[in-house]
Amino acid sequence: MPSLLDVSDITVTFGGRRALDGAGLQAEAGAVTGLIGPNGAGKSTLFDVICGLRRPAGGRVLLAGRDITRLDPARRARRGMARTFQRLELFGRLSVRDNLLVAAELGPRRRQAEKVVDGIVERLGLGDRAGDLADSLPTGLARLVEVGRALAVRPTLLLLDEPAAGQDSAETDRFAELLRSVAADGTAVVLVEHDMGLVMSVCDQVYVLDLGSVIAGGPPEVIRRDEQVLAAYLGDS
Repeated sequence: MPSLLDVSDITVTFGGRRALDGAGLQAEAGAVTGLIGPNGAGKSTLFDVICGLRRPAGGRVLLAGRDITRLDPARRARRGMARTFQRLELFGRLSVRDNLLVAAELGPRRRQAEKVVDGIVERLGLGDRAGDLADSLPTGLARLVEVGRALAVRPTLLLLDEPAAGQDSAETDRFAELLRSVAADGTAVVLVEHDMGLVMSVCDQVYVLDLGSVIAGGPPEVIRRDEQVLAAYLGDS
């Protein structure tokens, strides 16, 4: 099956230092793809390149077979790309429901925005908190709302940057089920995450970044045993 997202040979430099050096990954529709690595490895920078917030010095980004390397973020979003950020980016003085509604009114089903939001609130189990201000939510729930807002635009490609940060174990288990269901809908999900239990349980493929380069890629069971990955990141875990 051809990949929905194909990122290859990406190079990004900051003041002469290479933050990404020939990095790339592929993500298929209907699957969860993990991107892991030590802090500073370049994971968020690669996400910035994929969604158009940073122009690479080299390489290309293909979405559904089309070269989007030079497209701005808005045009990529209109082609079906949505992203969450490592730092929470909610509208704090809006309710949970209104945060979702803002996105739904920009999506392909904007005339049915209220219905779309109702479905997401139910899917995420947010009914009891739908009227609460986003600023009042604990971090784990706030991140769930951010994921819901991304889902409201009905993306074909969903980029999630550390979405499980701040979640307790029960919340993480429910979040894993959500990721599987989103992928089952046909969405390509790319996940940057430090929770290795989540990554190894939910991802179909995992790529490992270290010092700006991909040092390994494959199914979780292969990544767990890769000696280079163990040395660079996973250690004895």
